[in-house]
Amino acid sequence: MTSRTISRTSGLVDCLIQGSLVLSAVMTSRTISRTSGLVDFVAEVVLSFEQLKQLHAQILTNGEFNHTSLLTSFLSSSHKPQLILQHLPRQDPSLWNSMIRVSLERGDFGDFLDLYRGLRSYSFFPNTGTLSLVLRSCANLNATHLGKLFHSQIVKMGFEFNMILQTGLLGFYAKVGDLGSAQKVFAEMPERDVIANNAMIAAFSRHGCVKEAKQLFENMSERDASSWNSLITCYCKSSDVHNALLMFDQNPMKDVVSWNAMIDGYCKSEQLVKAEELFSRMGFMKNVVTWNTMIAGYVQCSEFVRAINLFQRMLREEVKPTEITMVSLLSACAYLGALDMGEWIHGYIRRKKIKIDFVLGNALIDMYFKCGNVEAAIQVFHGLYARNIFCWNSIIIGLGMHGYGKEAVDAFIAMEREGIKPDGVTFVGLLCSCSHSGLVSVGRSYFSQMKSIYGIEPGIEHYGCMVDLLGRSGFLQEALELIKSMPMKPNAVVWGSLLRACHKHKDAKLGEQVTENLLSLDPHDGGNYVFLSNLYASLNRWTEVDQCRKLMIERGVRKTPGCSSIEVENIVYRFVAGDTSHPQINVFLDKIAKELQAHGYKPDTTSILHDIEDEEKESVVRYHSERFAVAFGLMTMPPGRIIRIVKNLRTCDDCHAVMKFISNDYNREIIMRDRNRFHHFRNGYCSCNDYW
Repeated sequence: MTSRTISRTSGLVDCLIQGSLVLSAVMTSRTISRTSGLVDFVAEVVLSFEQLKQLHAQILTNGEFNHTSLLTSFLSSSHKPQLILQHLPRQDPSLWNSMIRVSLERGDFGDFLDLYRGLRSYSFFPNTGTLSLVLRSCANLNATHLGKLFHSQIVKMGFEFNMILQTGLLGFYAKVGDLGSAQKVFAEMPERDVIANNAMIAAFSRHGCVKEAKQLFENMSERDASSWNSLITCYCKSSDVHNALLMFDQNPMKDVVSWNAMIDGYCKSEQLVKAEELFSRMGFMKNVVTWNTMIAGYVQCSEFVRAINLFQRMLREEVKPTEITMVSLLSACAYLGALDMGEWIHGYIRRKKIKIDFVLGNALIDMYFKCGNVEAAIQVFHGLYARNIFCWNSIIIGLGMHGYGKEAVDAFIAMEREGIKPDGVTFVGLLCSCSHSGLVSVGRSYFSQMKSIYGIEPGIEHYGCMVDLLGRSGFLQEALELIKSMPMKPNAVVWGSLLRACHKHKDAKLGEQVTENLLSLDPHDGGNYVFLSNLYASLNRWTEVDQCRKLMIERGVRKTPGCSSIEVENIVYRFVAGDTSHPQINVFLDKIAKELQAHGYKPDTTSILHDIEDEEKESVVRYHSERFAVAFGLMTMPPGRIIRIVKNLRTCDDCHAVMKFISNDYNREIIMRDRNRFHHFRNGYCSCNDYW
């Protein structure tokens, strides 16, 4: 078999897996050294352990154990590469180092530790490149203890004066938040080149030490482009874009990094116009980081549609997106509820074989959950090569948002079985899941175990979840007592949870007490007045409703207008409550109202804050924003398509009831995300079981 045949023949896969005859012929020739196809194949295909043993035997039989690139590719396909390395006839430290780097690059710390121990068992030393990657990995994973252990190893191996590793240590300590140790490493360096100085400026920048960064910069005898860029970034991170711009203008070594840093600074300070000006001025100098920075800036400033539009322009200009581009876009889709666009992005990721790491995988999970596709979120989760605490937290929080409280608890138990230690965010997700599903006893149990079993001190957010859980379930006095027992001062979120519970269970007396606390904490939050007004209105206490409205006017407080959005053919449409600019939709809503009333629907107008005639109240609730969105969906989307709506406020009781009627009468599944949670309406029922 010639080298040309090898590179062209797909049957080589079968030859490698099944036969020793053809493989032997290939290996005894000189084609291996000339043919990258075999190495590429071994790197890409995932073989079973038995197949790997057969291939290993052929490599040894034909004397190819000296071919480092082939062996590295071969070992990369093995689940336990250290076992095979130990049986090679001649030990090669470069192979061990290569495999350590492979394990780190794919995030497999278990393999990494086994391989490192194997390397040291032969009295081999890791090389400088390997140790640098170890330090970077420890920094990226925030593995502080492990990084410090390798600091000791570096000293014991005699690398304590190695400039590359000292700079790596400096970067490690800065990234894990130990600025003191970073400064100590820097101070003990026998000599400092421009790279070390830049690393220290970056460390100061990361911790907001602008004065120290500026002083070090001014004392540097030699500066390069990175020196200027590090200081520009430092000013930008501290929101001092004025001084950042002065440095940018003075910079004699201005490069694309300098421009990107300034664009990022303007975006972070929400000065999008200035960021866009720089972006336009760059012309053909722009690189993929420039595009990513601008897209991320739009997302940070809640300009989600503009972020998607810029991405589409990026594709038209044939700029290749990266994982970072995808993460920003998925965040935009998640906020907008733009599932079609999110699915297209996921498909693009697959087509372009973009690596789905923890961050991108987490963004996909979050997008699918927030766009209402629970099954796809779970599928992405199970498809990840490895799962960290952030992935598990996303699953637990996402399941809870959709009312799958029991499944969220099951996920928590599965996470523990995999040896992942929960953190504070995990318990926020777990307790919220219990709250949305009415799992009172389960929530009480986990809350009581947080400190005693898991060693996590409950924060104000955990108390807020418990107050919400107890209040929703009608345990108002227990919720009040919990607030009184809190070791910290309750905030507006905690009191707000109890006020919503008072409204739900029509306890006006307690609601008035709670509102007094709320208004003293945040007198300008319109939502607090609205909830109290709703409570009074539901009890027909119109004098108190008027008093609330007058107080709002006196204090300049405005109610946030209801706004709902729906995605149709990759375009996001937005509607506001009471909008009169859509006469066709208004007519269709009137038609729906008549049909529903014929089926027994009676409008619930208790949320109307005006003492007006019932007919007028019915007209007001009929034109809430989510009804415009669902009517537009029914008018424009083909039968059978799921209608997905995103609302900025909590949906009212009447709209919730109407969605159930519409799902049954029009045979449509409606998935609505309001400010609190998801509602899946099917066949006249909602997934929340009217518990929201």
